[in-house]
Amino acid sequence: MSTEKSLVVAYYKFVDLPDFEARKEPLLKVCEDNGVKGTILLAREGINSTMAGPEAGVEAVLDYLQNDPAIGELVVKRSWADECPFYRMKVRLKQEIVRLGLPEVNPNDQVGEYISPEKWNELISDPDVILVDTRNDYEYEIGTFKGAIDPKTKSFREFPEYVRKELADKKDKKVAMFCTGGIRCEKSTSYLLKEGFEKVYHLEGGILNYLEKVNPEESLWEGDCFVFDNRVAVDHSLKKGDYEMCRACRHALTEEDLKSEKFVEGTSCPHCFDTLSEEQRQRAAERQKQVEISKALGRKHIGATQLEREQWRDMKLKQREEASRKSGGCCES
Repeated sequence: MSTEKSLVVAYYKFVDLPDFEARKEPLLKVCEDNGVKGTILLAREGINSTMAGPEAGVEAVLDYLQNDPAIGELVVKRSWADECPFYRMKVRLKQEIVRLGLPEVNPNDQVGEYISPEKWNELISDPDVILVDTRNDYEYEIGTFKGAIDPKTKSFREFPEYVRKELADKKDKKVAMFCTGGIRCEKSTSYLLKEGFEKVYHLEGGILNYLEKVNPEESLWEGDCFVFDNRVAVDHSLKKGDYEMCRACRHALTEEDLKSEKFVEGTSCPHCFDTLSEEQRQRAAERQKQVEISKALGRKHIGATQLEREQWRDMKLKQREEASRKSGGCCES
């Protein structure tokens, strides 16, 4: 069995792609031909992706994209995982590559001032700067920059409402924002400028770029960084953190969460147990059952075909029959 590590890359670019729909199938084929998995979002406003696979395959896909005159050079954040953190490759067509819910806000028109990781500490140490974490509450919870404000949003679409309620009277202040890879804070700066804010800054390349470029001894980052793949979070060295993920609500789970009676693998956790409907619980339980079927059959992907479910049932039946034979006819069902 191969022990080759998986190269994980995150990148995005706001660039006008009027023919984005026609790009889906050719791009998907290039990824599949090179053994690359993950998600690529395409929209009129640009491209956004996290993907992983063998180093040569990932680099081949990046070369394909960057040799496209419409896309050109990409800023790519690289890290490594012991195994591919994705199950399949998806190329999706969207109205926005990061959904703010305001298509008229386009970073291709205007954005705030980019601040490099090397100069970020100086900026956010200024007491006159309002430092805002543009990510969701569950991301903020496991790590953020010292002194950063948590908008308490559960999705990026809630961010404009936070701005209207909490920042509308601060349009003359310096506002610095950050997110995981740079895409949300870049769109946030475009939105703030459109709303009349005067001095808007954002961390170039996001948290991942900062963790790569800034020594831990000089860092103002506290905790781990949530990532949207099976690693759940990465530490300051961009290595997998000590968190698991709730498959029902995607919340990062601590060791204490895993011991809670409200944690049911693949179905619920202490963060979502009281909010799930019965229908949601049943869907989550069925999904978890399919995961277990695939694991039992030595498959890595999520979900199971009807044939796989039948194979799984046959396998369990044989196990029970064998146990019954060895125990003299008594088998607990």
